[in-house]
Amino acid sequence: MQTEAWTRHELQRVLLVTGIIAGGLAFDQLVDFWGQTLTNVGIWGAFLYWLRGARPDDQLALGICVLYATLGEIFLSLVWGLYEYRLANVPLFVPPGHALLFMLGRILAEKIDRWIEWVVPLAAAPFVFLLAVTGLGTLDALLFALFLLCLLSGRASRLYAVMFVLSLAMEVYGTWLGNWTWAAEAPWLGFTTLNPPLAAGAFYCMLDMLVVATVAGRQAKTPAGLNGGPVALRLAGVGGSRPV
Repeated sequence: MQTEAWTRHELQRVLLVTGIIAGGLAFDQLVDFWGQTLTNVGIWGAFLYWLRGARPDDQLALGICVLYATLGEIFLSLVWGLYEYRLANVPLFVPPGHALLFMLGRILAEKIDRWIEWVVPLAAAPFVFLLAVTGLGTLDALLFALFLLCLLSGRASRLYAVMFVLSLAMEVYGTWLGNWTWAAEAPWLGFTTLNPPLAAGAFYCMLDMLVVATVAGRQAKTPAGLNGGPVALRLAGVGGSRPV
């Protein structure tokens, strides 16, 4: 399938979202006292700005993403204790940050050929195997299996492959800055983890799979979509319409 050419609007959005996420994480970590508060305001402001200008079906997808991300962060960090943010909370900028990353992934998925769907898992598999057999990151085997499950779902496999790479980059950046730290051993399971796990992107893929499935389920009730567009295809990153 031929990918779409980049437009100036899309390039600007990619650069803006990347800069907002990278700058927000740095501001949260490096600016004392007011850093996290101002980051909360900035990222929520950017999210609401783009949400306001999006089509109804895209607004639905982004809203659902924030909801699922909030529930997931509460469980994974505060309940399970798989990782911990520097102030032992879930920063308010994190859920909309997930939605911005989801939006970025959708744009990139429209521009990348389908080869990414098999290159990413093939490139990651040897490292996941090495971490498992050496015992350095046994949790990665479970996370990688979840990632493969997302790919095999077939609903938005190109988006999941893109998100696996994007989220790993963000995880490396965020843990390097010290915004959050992964536990050396996963509570309840006893699996060892790196900081961050190589396959941490599986959590982001599961989040996006839930968003895609929820919106597709709503689309099934109204086949033309909430705004007359192919919602499931856009979420999969293969639609011909503009992303949010």
